[in-house]
Amino acid sequence: MSDTNGDGGSPPTGEVRPELAALRERLAATTDAGRPEAVARRRKTGQRTTRENIADLVDAGSFSEYGGLALAAQRSTRSLEDLVRASPADGLICGVGTVNRALFDDERARTMVLAYDYTVFAGTQGLVGHRKLDRMLALAAQWRVPVVFFAEGGGGRPNDTDTHTVSALDTPSFLAFAALSGLVPRVGLVSGRCFAGNAALLGSCDVIIATDDSNIGMGGPAMIEGGGLGSFAPEEIGPADVQTRNGVIDVRVRDEAEAVSVAKQYLSYFQGPVVPGECAPQERLRDALPENRRRAYKVRPIIETLADTGSVLELRRDFGRSLVTALVRIEGQPLGLIANDTFHLGGAIDASAADKAARFFQLCDAFGLPIVSLCDTPGFMVGPKAEETALVRHVSRMFVGAASLSVPFFTVVLRRGYGLGAQAMAGGHFHAPVFNVSWPTGEFGGMNLEGAVRIGMRKQLEAVEDPAAREELAKALIAEAHQRGTALNMASLLELDAVIDPAETRAWLVRGLRSVPKPAREGRRRYIDTW
Repeated sequence: MSDTNGDGGSPPTGEVRPELAALRERLAATTDAGRPEAVARRRKTGQRTTRENIADLVDAGSFSEYGGLALAAQRSTRSLEDLVRASPADGLICGVGTVNRALFDDERARTMVLAYDYTVFAGTQGLVGHRKLDRMLALAAQWRVPVVFFAEGGGGRPNDTDTHTVSALDTPSFLAFAALSGLVPRVGLVSGRCFAGNAALLGSCDVIIATDDSNIGMGGPAMIEGGGLGSFAPEEIGPADVQTRNGVIDVRVRDEAEAVSVAKQYLSYFQGPVVPGECAPQERLRDALPENRRRAYKVRPIIETLADTGSVLELRRDFGRSLVTALVRIEGQPLGLIANDTFHLGGAIDASAADKAARFFQLCDAFGLPIVSLCDTPGFMVGPKAEETALVRHVSRMFVGAASLSVPFFTVVLRRGYGLGAQAMAGGHFHAPVFNVSWPTGEFGGMNLEGAVRIGMRKQLEAVEDPAAREELAKALIAEAHQRGTALNMASLLELDAVIDPAETRAWLVRGLRSVPKPAREGRRRYIDTW
């Protein structure tokens, strides 16, 4: 019997079997080419389609989509033809591909993508979509693969009819996504509106990258109005200006193209070292600080000079502004870096800055990034207004976080190292880091030296009746305190490991990285606090 002719045989050359034709038709309905009206709606808002964002993120030809044929759970009220047209992938595109494959091997480049499609029921979370999401999250945990999450969408979908559930409060997706914290890197991206359940998943991410036109909130207009809290336009709820200042958004970008570019850069730090990059002339650091010790200066150029050129990615720039947190590379090695910014509060650490630092410690420690601290602080912020922010609890997070670090910690004091704030910047105390070195401009004390003299020597000063003589004595005592607190004197008493030429800072860090063994990872998972 022939296997090419007659009943049950293959079709003539050039013809497509009906089942393959049906598959092609269904797959075409999920593509941008097959959905011109949906694409046109995105163009009107100046946004890209979900598939365009994914194509920009992953390496060409590397993406394998899971569950692309899923349809909304509305078969009891809509025809199959209508669902194919209206609910491709049930509004959630999932799959695995590679990111940054030009820099890393397949194992390190492998990345999972979860992307809500706003052109499908406003990116809401359907019953079938949740099942698909749960499948992918289980694979992410099993394979230990990083996750990139495009979060645009309106939360739970109320009009899925193929169900007997009342509230769907037994949906495991949120817990499953949270369980990945500290296990794999997770980066969330937002363009446009992100409310309710979508925002809950987004808020669990390690880092949030959002565009200027984004709105992020735990409730959208309908939920707010339904709760009797008033009527608001979507643009009034959690705009980027608000969510950047309050620390929800880690990196604010212009548009989706920049968001994807930053996401690829962010992932690269956790994918591993790269070929050592160029750096600025280190001699510039010798003149980086003003001669007037009271003057503020820009710390970001110092960071840019120390790091490989183009390798600095700052997180939460507009939140906790007296402290800079950034991911950097030095000689191709990925690191976390913190630094005091003297242009805000003189570099004093307030509640927001402490929260920012403590969470950054967790992020670096969870994925094995060593930490560099550039210290120039008068200490923790003080005063009645500061205490209204629950300062005691917030600043103590830096000590608690530092105490559990397993990654190498390196401290470089640029100028001031005063009080408990300086200890916190050194990972708990001055002998806690792998090394604690200072530039020659370093000055140290239990608190601001002028204040320490005028308070500690108050009785002696008050005993001098002549105001001019009293002030001369105060100046002499302050000068003596400054002399005791110089970096050279600190090092002579072994309270510092060394005083270094600023131009040698990068070399010290390189040698430090090479001298420490790779930390042993404990069995417990180190989750990253959302705050």
